[in-house]
Amino acid sequence: MTLNTFNLPDVGEGLTEAEIVQWKVQPGSVVAINDIIVEIETAKSLVELSSPYAGVVAALLATEGETVDVGSPIISVADGDDDAPAPQMPGELSTPPATTHPSGATDASATRVAAADGGQRTDTQESPEAGPLVGTGPKADAVKRRPRRTDAAPLQAPDPQPAPPADGAQAATRVLAKPPVRKAARDLGINLSDVEGTGRSGEVTKRDLMSYQAQRDAEQDGANTFWDAPQKPQDQRIERVPVRGVRKATAKAMVDSAFSAPHVSIFVDVDASRTMEFVKRLKASRDFEGIKVSPLLILCKAVIWAAARNPSVNATWAGDEILVKHFMNLGIAAATPRGLMVPNIKDAQDLTLKELAIALNELATTARAGKTQPAQMQGGSLTVTNIGALGIDTGTPIINPGEVAIVAFGTIKQKPWVLDGEVIPRWITTLGGSFDHRVVDGDLSARFMADVASILEEPALLLD
Repeated sequence: MTLNTFNLPDVGEGLTEAEIVQWKVQPGSVVAINDIIVEIETAKSLVELSSPYAGVVAALLATEGETVDVGSPIISVADGDDDAPAPQMPGELSTPPATTHPSGATDASATRVAAADGGQRTDTQESPEAGPLVGTGPKADAVKRRPRRTDAAPLQAPDPQPAPPADGAQAATRVLAKPPVRKAARDLGINLSDVEGTGRSGEVTKRDLMSYQAQRDAEQDGANTFWDAPQKPQDQRIERVPVRGVRKATAKAMVDSAFSAPHVSIFVDVDASRTMEFVKRLKASRDFEGIKVSPLLILCKAVIWAAARNPSVNATWAGDEILVKHFMNLGIAAATPRGLMVPNIKDAQDLTLKELAIALNELATTARAGKTQPAQMQGGSLTVTNIGALGIDTGTPIINPGEVAIVAFGTIKQKPWVLDGEVIPRWITTLGGSFDHRVVDGDLSARFMADVASILEEPALLLD
């Protein structure tokens, strides 16, 4: 029997870690190549990983809810079930047994090489007949680990009082633990040398760490004095939410953008009455039957049209040069149960109005289901955020990193409006635009926003 270890792959460009959301298998489960084994949450989306091996699940090496670094082992699969190890309790961390091959290498080292050569799964659309999957993620040895002790001790009685290290190093430097366990220990402020390891070869497992923490908390509670008592009810009223996944990625992106790109924002009120009439006609049209149509569709078309007339708003600041894009990957900021996501519609400039409507519907459905893939959020050109859907009039949006412009679409509602010298009720909205002032000057931003507004005021201009 050979144990094959599957390391967490980089399923998106630049991914460094992911959270284990749900295991689809348990120790003892029989899996085939390309069977779904786990659902993970990357910085922006949920991704299902398939097994690159066929056999019996020997161990789950990461627990649900745990954040794992790319390149770290997450599951081991035995190539046969005759000598497969006994199933573990679900979620228990373990280390695969190391057996010696004729070459002198152990299963543990051999499986790390196998994972580096063919165990990194990135393409979830691979067909079952395609054979073993070859990935593009970092190799297993890209993650620094403490060397495993493999030298066998001679058969003799143990020294009842082993001599201390010659260099005076503390015993803590020899504690065995996986990287996720070490990270958890650092977060909890626990010295691993104080924790008794129950894993194979005395390794400290996640269960050992949690047991030690529970014991420490109990001792701390017992040591609390009378003066601590009034503070307990207040502490219980505070909910601590870990910053990870979508929230962690969004926070980093917004900080990077806000404090690297000098933002300038401008606003314009727009009479969108003809857009509302146009949308009403589209909804009644047989060509758009079964397709959701909203004013956002017209705004998106207006942004594409205006960017073609003002190309520098569709660009990226690259330090010593500006990259002007003559294509439009239109980003749509989507509020989902998992947080803010900004997938984009590739080559939106080539789509008809109907095709753009279909693409918007598919993007929204996928985002709300949390199934947006990392590739769908890469390579954006310019972003639209529909804050009007929440009843907000306008705002100052933060530019999506890698772009130089973003347009906020406020709510459309009837307001008094002066038309031909008369005050009459019209459908009015407010557009807000934020721009990277390193690339987009005031004149350019004003012309771009005016072009967007002109389409909302008269959608027939799109037919020119």
